[in-house]
Amino acid sequence: MDDFESLSHSRWECKYHVVFIPKCRRKVLYEQLRGHLGEIFRKLAQQKESRVEEGHLMVDHVHMLLSIPPKYAVSQVVGYIKGKSAIHLARVYGERKQNYVGQHFWARGYFVSTVGRDEQVIREYIRNQEHEDQRLDQLRLW
Repeated sequence: MDDFESLSHSRWECKYHVVFIPKCRRKVLYEQLRGHLGEIFRKLAQQKESRVEEGHLMVDHVHMLLSIPPKYAVSQVVGYIKGKSAIHLARVYGERKQNYVGQHFWARGYFVSTVGRDEQVIREYIRNQEHEDQRLDQLRLW
């Protein structure tokens, strides 16, 4: 029972594997910003009482293991993280002083899967995804 979080009237463990991509998979722009996104994602998740348990920023997409309280919808938290991070990136790295209106950094959709007893498998998958992609790319050369 120590692994569960608690709210005033409930104990919970709600973890989700989330994947999303930058719009048009902008690799050049995204590679320059990769180093700054991890901390941004963690701070934004905390604002929604959520936690990034595991994460990996790939060349053209993001993998995260999110712990989200049951009082928030997954779409609400993911939308918040994507929207606020796009605004932050536009202000800080796009040298814009106003809101990032009319342009989007992230593509509209995302993938989400619940994590049950397979949490350790998902954590390993997120950690090793970049190496696996490189291995598969090498196999395709032949």
